[in-house]
Amino acid sequence: MRLANSNSTRTLPLFCSVLDPITMVVLSVPELDRISLIRAANPAARFDALPVVDLLSPDAAATLIEACEEFGFFKITNHGIPTDLMRRLEAEAVEFFSLPPAEKEKSGPANPFGYGNRRIGSNGDMGWVEYLLFSLASKPSSHVSVSNSFRWALNAYLSAIRELASRVLELMALGLEMEPIDAISKLVTDEASDGIFRLNHYPTCPVLQGLNCSLTGFGEHTDPQIISVLRSNNCAGLQIALKDERWVSVPPDEDSFFVNVGDSLQVLTNGRFRSVRHRVVTNGSESRMSMIYFLGPTMAEKIAPMRQLMGEGEQSKYKEFTWSEYKKAAYKSRLADNRLRLFEKSK
Repeated sequence: MRLANSNSTRTLPLFCSVLDPITMVVLSVPELDRISLIRAANPAARFDALPVVDLLSPDAAATLIEACEEFGFFKITNHGIPTDLMRRLEAEAVEFFSLPPAEKEKSGPANPFGYGNRRIGSNGDMGWVEYLLFSLASKPSSHVSVSNSFRWALNAYLSAIRELASRVLELMALGLEMEPIDAISKLVTDEASDGIFRLNHYPTCPVLQGLNCSLTGFGEHTDPQIISVLRSNNCAGLQIALKDERWVSVPPDEDSFFVNVGDSLQVLTNGRFRSVRHRVVTNGSESRMSMIYFLGPTMAEKIAPMRQLMGEGEQSKYKEFTWSEYKKAAYKSRLADNRLRLFEKSK
């Protein structure tokens, strides 16, 4: 287990004592081995400046562009997706994750798709999370054994989120004064586009109660794709890093969606938009459920700064690469690695 704050991380033995300002608690839980403890954030770290893009507002495009430049992250309201549709999939996910471990493990191990528990990827990253990961290049339910009602709820949700993502990316093109309006959205709407969908469940962890710290649910990282669209229940835990590297907590809102700018979009805009570094932490007392749709291009798509977004005489900051090349690099890296560094041009 590791005890972490914003500046340092140190490894503790499996059977360890964690010093709290009030009390000392001895943790002897094998399941928590190699998962980081994060010192509790100051309440002032709540992200009250969260940009909100109201899709019915005439200022939506301008707000979206400003949010992508400053934070790489924003909330979407008035999106038009029925609440019942969101909650139906959440209920199906809760039912799945409530199954006995042996039943859930029939859909795993994740390699990379399917059911996973604590192990994130194949490079040593761990978190207090269990998940279902779907490739959308094939039938999304083909990697796991799910009920017909789960399959129906999943397909209905994915269809709605695809439409929402297209609207968001067209609004982005409008704000950037790009033509045609689908200049960005067409990259993720092709039948061969590389979409991935993840259901994350962060269970309760009673051993943490009374400690002045949180447990890493999903370690800090950026998303490799163009954008990702997130929805969660009303349990807090999502945090993003600001430009000054301070971590802030995002207030939950189960009726809205959140959008992350991914590495590929940072490259397409030549660094004008920033890929947001984010993580999920849990205090162990509440169960968090999140649903994330990662929208990537086709495997052969070439990723490079888009000409119409570059000013006169502006030089590309990145080497051109295909989505396949970048995806392979991502799978070989640890969560916290700066993957784009491998593709940056020398200054």
